[in-house]
Amino acid sequence: MTPETQPQSGNSTQKMPLAYRLYGLFCILLGIYTLFAVVVFAALMTWALQTDPSMIVVGSDLTLPVVLLVISYAITFFDGIALVFFGRMLRKGSRRNAARISHVLIATSVAQVLFRLMLQGVDLSLVPDAIQLFLLIAVSVTVDPTLKEERALKRHVRDMVEREAAEEGMLGRDYEGRGYIELNFFNLFWVFVVCCVLGLVIETVYHFVVVVPGEIQDRAGLLFGPFSPIYGFGAVLMTVALNRFYKANPAIIFVVSAVIGGLFEAATSLFMEFGFGAVAWDYSGSTIFGLFPDPIAVIFGGRTSTLFMCMWGVLGFVWIKLCLPWMLKLINLIPWKVRYSFTALCAVLMLVNGVMTLEALDCWFERLSGIPQTTPVERFYAEHYDDAYMAHRFESMTITPDDSARVDGAGRADATEVDESLIERDADETFEDVA
Repeated sequence: MTPETQPQSGNSTQKMPLAYRLYGLFCILLGIYTLFAVVVFAALMTWALQTDPSMIVVGSDLTLPVVLLVISYAITFFDGIALVFFGRMLRKGSRRNAARISHVLIATSVAQVLFRLMLQGVDLSLVPDAIQLFLLIAVSVTVDPTLKEERALKRHVRDMVEREAAEEGMLGRDYEGRGYIELNFFNLFWVFVVCCVLGLVIETVYHFVVVVPGEIQDRAGLLFGPFSPIYGFGAVLMTVALNRFYKANPAIIFVVSAVIGGLFEAATSLFMEFGFGAVAWDYSGSTIFGLFPDPIAVIFGGRTSTLFMCMWGVLGFVWIKLCLPWMLKLINLIPWKVRYSFTALCAVLMLVNGVMTLEALDCWFERLSGIPQTTPVERFYAEHYDDAYMAHRFESMTITPDDSARVDGAGRADATEVDESLIERDADETFEDVA
């Protein structure tokens, strides 16, 4: 037995704080309950599909919600298993293994939130997921003292290296030479922010010059500010994927950029349509030089196209060869002494912007679905961000509830109408019986 593993046996449990052990017990119980709930759900869904599918789907499309539910509950089942192991590691005092499993649970928790958004929208059911995600992040950071010491040492070394790099004009570069830019939160966050703005400017100009000459359309993707997040996330993906390719063959850079950009564009379109019935772009009917249908547009249902994949390829090449060095110089204008505190503040503001955008879109979706706005949050968005405001803010977006995969939207208004018609019919029958 090595010295490293020895503390994990014997009296290791006494060294683990009581709060961690209690949380570990909670995770074990939660994991067992999750596994039991998934098994029961699978049995009920199988029975419902065989007897009356309308019992589990209120929308017009049966296949899509069921597929999303199956994927979601498969992730939940895996999450339940991981919770049991995670809780056991906390109870046993195996700190490093607990920290590793917590990273897996963070990923599954984020995936669960995304699927819940697509199926149910923004509601109170997200609160437990958010609390669990916060606790997992806190545990992953603090559970292993050795990791904490390692991070403190890395921060100290980082400060020393950054001082030297700032003096040499190399601040933000990959110190090991494996890529052009250092892939840390600071650099990637500001890549995201700047490209949100640049992407919005490019798309607005493209619409003004090419799509509808002379028309200025608001192409923003967030509730506040001149931001189009699809370009920000796209730039982050491009940076992460192409960072090692900045010296590669231009053809390789073009192909990698085209594939990543096209798949990301299609995935974003799917998420918006499934979650909110929203269509912000549609390339259906695109052709290749007007000769034959665009095969990429056909395969992806108009969510991306050959032209735009090529545009992503060109943008990726220009980005990694020309823009990223310029971007790094722009980012480094932020004084290194305040860069992390200022970045943390801006990240919080951007997170609030994103959350409020999702809530506003969800309330807009519900209003168009005929769902009464009863909660204080729904009334707030109905008053301050009504249909007219949202239609003007997101001019390029159309919301069609029947196209979503939601189980609380497209069919609820129809179900309400059905219930009312049944009540009226029963009342008529009762009146006839009395007569």
